[in-house]
Amino acid sequence: KVQMEDDITASIVVPRDKISGLPAGEYDAHPCLKISQNCEWRLFQRPDDAIIPGFDKQTEYDMADMGLLAANFKPIDGEEMEQIRNQIDLYEFFTDDMKRHIENNVEEKNEVSVCSAKPRIWEGKPTKNPRYLQLRPDVAKPQDKYLAQLGSRLYRKIPADAPVNFPVAAVIGGRRNNPPDELNGMKIRPLCVFNPIHFQELPELFMDYVCSVTGKSPSTTGAGSEGALTKGPFNAIHACADLNNCMTSMILTGYGGFSSAAGWIGPEFKVEHDISMIIPELWCRMKPHEREPEHMIATGMLERVEDFEFEGRTIPANRLGWRITDKFVRKYLGRMFDNPSVVFPERMLKPELQDEAVFADGVENLVEAERKAALNYFKDGAIHNACPPLKIVLHVMAYGHYKGKSIDDPELRAQFTRGALIQSDWYRQRLEIKQERDIALTKRNIKSLSDFLNKKGYEMECERLQISEKLEKAKKDLAAISSPDYIIELEGTLGADPINGGYPIEDESEDLN
Repeated sequence: KVQMEDDITASIVVPRDKISGLPAGEYDAHPCLKISQNCEWRLFQRPDDAIIPGFDKQTEYDMADMGLLAANFKPIDGEEMEQIRNQIDLYEFFTDDMKRHIENNVEEKNEVSVCSAKPRIWEGKPTKNPRYLQLRPDVAKPQDKYLAQLGSRLYRKIPADAPVNFPVAAVIGGRRNNPPDELNGMKIRPLCVFNPIHFQELPELFMDYVCSVTGKSPSTTGAGSEGALTKGPFNAIHACADLNNCMTSMILTGYGGFSSAAGWIGPEFKVEHDISMIIPELWCRMKPHEREPEHMIATGMLERVEDFEFEGRTIPANRLGWRITDKFVRKYLGRMFDNPSVVFPERMLKPELQDEAVFADGVENLVEAERKAALNYFKDGAIHNACPPLKIVLHVMAYGHYKGKSIDDPELRAQFTRGALIQSDWYRQRLEIKQERDIALTKRNIKSLSDFLNKKGYEMECERLQISEKLEKAKKDLAAISSPDYIIELEGTLGADPINGGYPIEDESEDLN
């Protein structure tokens, strides 16, 4: 396994038949595929386990290397570093890399360094938010990436001069949950209502995506809606543009929307790190058809979470979608664990068995957070920039219905299908906008190339850079892009979002109350 990305990723969606060299049967369930590319040279890591000497070998290797950028680690001078070296019950457990780092810094009496097991002391105790920038693994160890690509090339019988593509095979988000808690005298309501792995159909999945709700986390100031979609400094464009692209991508590709739990599963089970740590191991042990949610539902691997009555209130638990069953645990997690039912007991698979009141409050907390997040899209007028399926989701989140219909209405749910998308006017609009922007970009490129070609004194440079050839190619590209057939070629891609241009506005006054 080679980690290829972390926080910031660029991606495109293309029809499956446009990608050569795919493994037989691996992607047959998906008519379109997403290909991603990392935009980061370094990954912003929070090494929670590094406080235990020798436990997090990767962090100790990274922090012992030159060029480290770390935050929230204690600054340690040579004298204190010598004390760490002399503390045998601590020092002997470090990896050889960290031992060498400590030894080297003992000699530098007037210098300051850091130790992986010594986070900054904050308010009398070690901070829970130590950070450092890790050089991307595929950059730090290019041999691993090369061998992975070479193995795939040989297995797929791809020629040496052809690319080896690794499209996205699954979309499995991580969610942080918390039990009832308190922070600075303020009560924090529970979010620990999810079992280890959930699947949500697109309407419910995007309610989660819009809200970006999170439990109490060491890296945040509290709990509630948080994440890239909720922070202006991370993204100056309104979240509708990202959500529209994401919605279009999920409908076109047909990827199932799974999620895994972190933090807590119910108020009894604390997950020190994240179930997502084992997801790659689990998913690669499943055959392609076994990973499809339709197959899991048909074979009893997933069960739907139903609404229920509690103290005279209807708890809308169906927002949680589908969750794995004991049958899933025995069949699939049994490929990793000798006795998986002990690792994932019934009370973990059904958090309501731990404390029904906490479960009910957690679901209501989630629904209320989703409502508050959605109302903002109406207050600032961003609702008009939402594509029709997203508009349905936002109305249901904010007001409980869309034009008097619940989210369970078959007519509304049909809007989230690939067939409805391909035939829709709004998707056609996205393709036309993409064509317009490609034409504008190509014309700009032609002008730049022509201007450079006509510059006096640059004749040799133009010849070296083959500007004339590039100009001719740009003109041919413009003719192809301007053709009506280009729209047909774009089918199965994201197209382009109007951003602030909006989609056709419908009368929403009946819901705005």
